[in-house]
Amino acid sequence: MTEALDEGPFFHGTIADLRVGDLLTAGYRWNYRPEVVMNHIYFTAIVDGAGLAAEIAAELSNGGAVPRVYVVEPTGAFENDPNVTDKKFPGNPTRSYRSSAPLKVIDEITHWNRLTPEALQEWKERLTALRSAQRGEIIN
Repeated sequence: MTEALDEGPFFHGTIADLRVGDLLTAGYRWNYRPEVVMNHIYFTAIVDGAGLAAEIAAELSNGGAVPRVYVVEPTGAFENDPNVTDKKFPGNPTRSYRSSAPLKVIDEITHWNRLTPEALQEWKERLTALRSAQRGEIIN
């Protein structure tokens, strides 16, 4: 794994209720396709990108989950996320990364640019189509 050249700060969006010092680890089911267990933990250097992930996870939970964004610190090597950098955005303008090592929670962010209800519905429809079609392979 080649270490990505980004100094952060880094963010992770989720519905998990975490505390400072907690570790986020790989090995959990993917929010977007629960049959997939992830080998990496994903994060970004763009707070609104983490907010997007958190809001989508909350929407998909169908249970009134709270979207949360945490400031995180990688505890090991990390690389560019090949699911977006190789397939969609060469050069990694989304500043998206992944690591097989845990991420340490440093703080929680409560303000980011929230999705409009229309944009959130559009994302939900896209992900529903992805799930039902069983396509959209990921590099895990």
